[in-house]
Amino acid sequence: MKANEIRGLTADELNAKLADLKKDLFMLRMQHATNQLDNPLKLADVKKDIARIKTVLREKELEK
Repeated sequence: MKANEIRGLTADELNAKLADLKKDLFMLRMQHATNQLDNPLKLADVKKDIARIKTVLREKELEK
């Protein structure tokens, strides 16, 4: 996801997206631990998306 796309979402949508990404990260870690992960770069992508969402949530929090 791009930062511009994330900034267009509401706080509730961001929190829901964050929860989904955390579940995805957990599943990817499980696949990596059992050597079933095809593309290990997905781990880094999901972590970066989580960081982007947290950053935008913090920006919105500071605006208030």
